[in-house]
Amino acid sequence: MTVTPSRAAESVLPVLTEHAAAVDAAARFPEEGMQALRASGLLGLLVPAEHGGMGGGLSDLLTVGRTLASACSSTAMIWAMHCQQVDALVRHATPRLHTELLPRIASGEVYLASVTTEAATGGRLLTAAAALHETGELLDLRREAPIVTGGLHADGYLVTMRAGEEASRQSVSLVYVDRDQLDYETAGTWDPLGMRGTQSVAMTLTASVPRHHVVGVPGEFRDVAVDSMIPVGHLGWAACWLGAAQGALRDVVRLIGSRRRPGSLDPASDLVRERLARVRLDLELVSAYVERAAAEVMEHRAAGTSLDEPTTQIHLNVVKVAAAELTFGAVNRLVQLVGMSTGYMRTSSLPLERVFRDLRSASLNNADDRLLVATGALSLLDRGVRLAGQ
Repeated sequence: MTVTPSRAAESVLPVLTEHAAAVDAAARFPEEGMQALRASGLLGLLVPAEHGGMGGGLSDLLTVGRTLASACSSTAMIWAMHCQQVDALVRHATPRLHTELLPRIASGEVYLASVTTEAATGGRLLTAAAALHETGELLDLRREAPIVTGGLHADGYLVTMRAGEEASRQSVSLVYVDRDQLDYETAGTWDPLGMRGTQSVAMTLTASVPRHHVVGVPGEFRDVAVDSMIPVGHLGWAACWLGAAQGALRDVVRLIGSRRRPGSLDPASDLVRERLARVRLDLELVSAYVERAAAEVMEHRAAGTSLDEPTTQIHLNVVKVAAAELTFGAVNRLVQLVGMSTGYMRTSSLPLERVFRDLRSASLNNADDRLLVATGALSLLDRGVRLAGQ
């Protein structure tokens, strides 16, 4: 019997739940969760069936991301960022790279990490300072990255590089590097407030790869980013943040309905009901907007039209910012509702304080401030003010 993505996600939840606290406490990579994801087939969610994958789409990405994050935000985010890379490969890699790599991803052999940050470019996705060097049929790279999520545990990497020594910083190529082709060094430690299991470390990568490992047209990474990396990234992250907050609300609702609830959480209290309603309101809004933004991307893909127009880019920026702000705000309200001993203490039976810390990172991941500036500029180009769903 074929296992659906949602059932596969449900099957790994016990492992994620069991190890989430230990992963957070030690700020270590979720090895157990990753092993479960490899075995479940979910690393190949977006890999087409002809290459051995599940052949899933954006709706599946949202469903699975929400489910995984309800148990462990770090594991869910690692998985969502992997899927972001997979989508770029599926849509833009060469046929030869498809044949070589996609079956390995589908089988669970290859977990992908993203190397797109660079100190010299200020974290701007569409620029690169380090240049590719041509050596016969090979492309040589040396790349310093201040942060690579799960980088020490990845089996392959998608790396942004300046297309050549004479190219501008805006002429960027995306290159696949297999772990076997790579030498790397690491620096620093990973001891953050939240999302501690992502183990996002600084890395210096040195490699030589064949030319067919360039993903998309050389120097035209912007097309890959607009078509794939940005929309799938924003939607996948938003789904994970929503799933984490939804799981927190579910825990609180069940506590209030149980015999072990604190005396302050009277289900008949108007204050308790009002605070629960405000949390539910925020999460309903995020859920609806995530679904609408995903539908817009799917409509463009079905029609073969570009996402590179102001209103769609606005909607994709808004979904990221709205999800980051509203899910964190919702969990903050839950902490306030249940109080110090249940919501703020690490010894609580509810992991609210962990979810609170995890979601605090949401507005920093591809910083909301930068996205809002871009969205403001795009808004000036959309004189008709076409809102999502119109």
